Amino acid sequence: MTLITCIEDLRLLAKRRVPRMFYDYADSGSWTESTYRANEEDFGKLKFRQRVAVDMNNRSLRSTMAGQEVSMPVAIAPTGLTGMQHADGEILAARAAEKFGIPFTLSTMSICSIEDVAAHTSKPFWFQLYVMKDRDFIERLIERARAARCSALVLTLDLQVLGQRHKDLRNGLSAPPRLTLANLLNMASKPRWCLGMLGTRRRSFGNIVGHAKSVSDMSSLSSWTSQQFDPGLSWNDVEWIKQRWGGKLIIKGIMDAEDARLAANSGADALIVSNHGGRQLDGAPSSIAALPGIVEAAGKDIEIHMDGGVRSGQDVLRAVALGARGVYIGRPFLYGLGALGEAGVTRCLEIIRNELDITMAFCGKRDIQHVSREILLP
Repeated sequence: MTLITCIEDLRLLAKRRVPRMFYDYADSGSWTESTYRANEEDFGKLKFRQRVAVDMNNRSLRSTMAGQEVSMPVAIAPTGLTGMQHADGEILAARAAEKFGIPFTLSTMSICSIEDVAAHTSKPFWFQLYVMKDRDFIERLIERARAARCSALVLTLDLQVLGQRHKDLRNGLSAPPRLTLANLLNMASKPRWCLGMLGTRRRSFGNIVGHAKSVSDMSSLSSWTSQQFDPGLSWNDVEWIKQRWGGKLIIKGIMDAEDARLAANSGADALIVSNHGGRQLDGAPSSIAALPGIVEAAGKDIEIHMDGGVRSGQDVLRAVALGARGVYIGRPFLYGLGALGEAGVTRCLEIIRNELDITMAFCGKRDIQHVSREILLP
């Protein structure tokens, strides 16, 4: 087997092993993909100050995110269709995250259900919520998350309408995939993926099919989702959800200083600076470029997290230096999952931890909680 030394190695292996429509779903942005590219490229513009003759013994990456102790300030981001990158993908990723001591966030649009993940893990995970017009369904979804002992609710606010993702349209994205000639030929070249899918019953959206009214199979799901995302979502709805949840609340999708102040005033425990991985508003700034302004606007009043474009432990350190208390990884863990299943997610986390630890040492710091903007060049 090829030696896996970095996230790019996992990406290339996943590209060979995952059917095109699902690989493209994970590894693409909206419209021209300018924001998708900027998310990654803008990290490289931030240069480190290398320090020498500094005691680098006894380093620690331990921290907290939304009050939860973590082995490093990293969480697995909520990603839709994770169980289509690899059979039972959400379960495998959740197990890897639990063993590593970091949060796993399950998406509303997951293949494995809340109950599936809870049955295969021993510690609480986080649940990400999309707000639908069917408020009865949302209330039941919140109750299911509570029953599964989810320890935080991650409320995504930036999907009131769907950004146009050209690759998904061209590929005819669906879960399970439609049995067209092109799809059959592509899947035939991915035997490991096919064998895994044949061995699981989890091939649809487990949190929705059989739970939402009038959704019993895939033929009705597509029409339901196109009608259910709520363009009327407002801060009043955030308050409604906060009251019904009653636990830790994290707001995802903040890219503007004024919205950051509104999030802080909402009573949420943390916010995530995020442009949905460049999959919504193309032409928006990168998450890392938006982070400092949001920290300045609201960082004293609410805990700040971020996601988007993270491809290394060095990127995690850059985000922490600019004020992020926690950093979420989406594509890196999906690459690991598609490449090697649970072992691939673990390898992804090992790579990020090692890069984070060594880079922190080169910058003259021994404790991630003491990292500040001083480790970056002006």
